[in-house]
Amino acid sequence: MSAPALFAQDITGTWQGTLAQNGNQELRVVFKVSKDGNGLRGLLYRIDQGPQASACSVALTGRSVKISVPSISGAYEGKLDSDGVNLTGTWTQGAPQPLNLNHVKEELAWPLPEPPAKPNPMAADADPAFEAASIKPSDPAARGRLIQTRGEFRAVNAPTSVLMEWTWTLHARQIVGAPDWLDVDKYDIVAKPDAEGLPSREQWKTMVRKLLADRFKLTYHREKRELPVYAIQIGKNGPKLTKSAGDPNGGPSLLFRRLGELPARNASMAEFASVMQTAVLDRPVIDQTGLEGKWDFVLT
Repeated sequence: MSAPALFAQDITGTWQGTLAQNGNQELRVVFKVSKDGNGLRGLLYRIDQGPQASACSVALTGRSVKISVPSISGAYEGKLDSDGVNLTGTWTQGAPQPLNLNHVKEELAWPLPEPPAKPNPMAADADPAFEAASIKPSDPAARGRLIQTRGEFRAVNAPTSVLMEWTWTLHARQIVGAPDWLDVDKYDIVAKPDAEGLPSREQWKTMVRKLLADRFKLTYHREKRELPVYAIQIGKNGPKLTKSAGDPNGGPSLLFRRLGELPARNASMAEFASVMQTAVLDRPVIDQTGLEGKWDFVLT
């Protein structure tokens, strides 16, 4: 008598287990696996670290389950038991760690943390400015640079040229005839909007343009020139990106983890192109992929 096909069963649903962290501490890990037209997919929740989810690709081959979490450079490999309800395996994000998962019914699943209440968006027709802005010279010994929009605008160790590149989505080569101080003098800036609600990305940029004109006395004009560029295009085998499960109207996470490794979460191709041209490459970068929406991936 032949053995029944053990792995024709559905592995969708909730898988959960714990990772050892810092001695006796444990981190609860939950994978939510589902099906779509392209096969299996999943969401990873590290529920002791917050409500955010990371999109996963899931593959089942015989007894082996492989889960890839590109946005955090994480991967899981496990083997199902004969009942298909337990996975014994390893989580790898840096050093490998043992991680065993149980397939549980929803009533036995650990509750997921509630996401924080989202602030209402700023009115689309609002024309905001900064109500108050603190602008201070940066510490000359400071390293790194940051531009952040989370309820307030924050720039750290940022020269005026970088603020211009950010607000007009420019490459440094597109700023011509500027005085030397534009690149040399660096500032720490904290500024709050004068209108209620969460500004869109374009509204943030509008406020920074007004700040540059008011506090930095910046004047400029536009002209057209031909420049060499880099173009992001889809390879012959198609895109290998994961559709983001993040807020489609939210901002991206595009911060280098280390030299040569850029995890991207909830990023559009235009936002990715902007980071590549302002932080990495020696010429403007244009998006020719035609890919709409937000994506999770890791550039290595």
